[in-house]
Amino acid sequence: MNLDISIIAGWPAATDWEALSGRAADAAAQVAPELANSRLSASLLFAGDAEVHALNREWRGKDKATNVLSFPMLGREELLALRPDGPPELIGDIALALETCAREADERGLALEAHATHLIVHGLLHLAGHDHEISPEEADAMEALETKALALLGIEDPYDGPDKTVGA
Repeated sequence: MNLDISIIAGWPAATDWEALSGRAADAAAQVAPELANSRLSASLLFAGDAEVHALNREWRGKDKATNVLSFPMLGREELLALRPDGPPELIGDIALALETCAREADERGLALEAHATHLIVHGLLHLAGHDHEISPEEADAMEALETKALALLGIEDPYDGPDKTVGA
């Protein structure tokens, strides 16, 4: 694994969230080489809706829960310029909301693990400087990277259906 993921777990223990996160990070690094630098680390919070709602309100001014939040610590140019040697670099934090993720997975007929994997990849791409809210072209490019990373993990295209919403 190239990207080191620190897990703060608060979701059901029936799933090995650390292993799942590691696989998601490896797949993301395969499609977004800027994430393949072995110096990089990110934290991943598996929280409930109430905690993500509070984070969303405080940091984004949106008074609602959402499925995933990303908090980049490096700009895209800084990340791309990062040399492979040197001390560890925290690229940011990601938070996932259990109830929202579980509801969305159920609505789409997906396993929670598959949907969470998608959201982790989505969050990592945000930490790498990709942003689907900038333009339709950037949204298409980001979706293509997500789809490619998930295909590496044997997960079907999450955008091949009626509901294409990921983060809000």
